[in-house]
Amino acid sequence: MRLDGRRSSNNVEDRRGALGRGGKIAGVGGIGALVIAALVAWLSGGNPLDVLTQQTQTATSQEISGDYKPTEKEEQYAEFAKKILAGTEDVWTEEFRKLGLEYEAPKMVLFTGAVQSGCGQATSAVGPFYCGADKTLYIDLSFFEQMEKQMGAGGDFAYAYVIAHEVGHHVQNLLGTLSKTHEAMARTSEKEANRISVRTELQADFYAGVWAYHDNKMFGSLEPGDIEEGLNAASKIGDDYLQKQAQGYAVPDSFNHGRSDQRVRWLEKGASTGDIRSGDTFSPSYDSL
Repeated sequence: MRLDGRRSSNNVEDRRGALGRGGKIAGVGGIGALVIAALVAWLSGGNPLDVLTQQTQTATSQEISGDYKPTEKEEQYAEFAKKILAGTEDVWTEEFRKLGLEYEAPKMVLFTGAVQSGCGQATSAVGPFYCGADKTLYIDLSFFEQMEKQMGAGGDFAYAYVIAHEVGHHVQNLLGTLSKTHEAMARTSEKEANRISVRTELQADFYAGVWAYHDNKMFGSLEPGDIEEGLNAASKIGDDYLQKQAQGYAVPDSFNHGRSDQRVRWLEKGASTGDIRSGDTFSPSYDSL
């Protein structure tokens, strides 16, 4: 991605090296929740869904050394994340204006190890996530290295996709989508709740693509191969792919983020159309997503 000369967002709180304390997390897992859990399970031979459940239910405070110093690579990731967040601010401000609405930019918190959010305690094992209660996205930057080294899903646009997906959840929050989906999930069966979750995640993927389309239009940010990096990352975080890697088979009724082909399709649709009105993942039949 071409980011030289781009501004950095001021809506960033750097808590790296701080101590996170609190209880159970209740935010939107977004792109990262299943990914990191699956990585841990994959490497240890376990079930990624079991690991995720354990991590989110028993997250405890994790102390980070007081003499923590970020590496040069981490600092590069931090500056990158700030520029991507700024790009989402510029794009979504304009897209909301077109809808006759005012965009309220989210905050981004950078942390290491563990963090206290408005939705509760989280460890790095949960991965990047968005908390609607405080309208903030949280990310441990080591996740980017996990993507590259353990999943083969590296690349600057792949990392940008992670951030843009979480901002996509913020867009859903501002438009009232998240509150409706949470209410619907609370009053239905587990199978149907998972399907609603899939629809929610696919729309966030779509919004990430919409951001990419307009960011490139505004700033000429995309280089050859960038979109392919994002699509590769999307393919590596599908529920079916992760479950097959972890246990050799997939359990469709347990999917809550979407299959690889679905995630690729909706990210690509957003990136090719740039039209927020084309991102209805809730009306089509589930099998046609």
